[in-house]
Amino acid sequence: MIVTDDNALADRASMAVSLAVRVPLLDHRLVEFAWKVPADLKYHDGQGKWLLGQLLYRYVPPALMDRPKMGLGVPIEHWLCNPLRDWAEELLDERCLREEEICRPEPIRRMWHEHLSGMRRWHYQLWNVLMFQPWYELQ
Repeated sequence: MIVTDDNALADRASMAVSLAVRVPLLDHRLVEFAWKVPADLKYHDGQGKWLLGQLLYRYVPPALMDRPKMGLGVPIEHWLCNPLRDWAEELLDERCLREEEICRPEPIRRMWHEHLSGMRRWHYQLWNVLMFQPWYELQ
């Protein structure tokens, strides 16, 4: 297997959050084999990676193979109420928001309180503000 700096970075970053990432398609023997496979086996009846899919059907249950793609969710909602709560509270503090004079603090504070109380789920909107704050400070 080929190990590059990008692979090492991905490995360290994923392991830091207990997520195992594997890159099996970097083996030179597999790449050399793939070059020899005829195009109609790679792309068949409008379906890409057809040959790989046929191989996987031998080992993976059809229920997993035939389901639609699913993204890997990031637990922002949990983070904001638990491990990142103090950090978020500091950035969403009314004084902090007023000093920057970019965002109106009232609606942001309302969303923050509603999120913490469980009344509404504002984690995506709050995350945008939280990512903007440090970026803006560096400008």
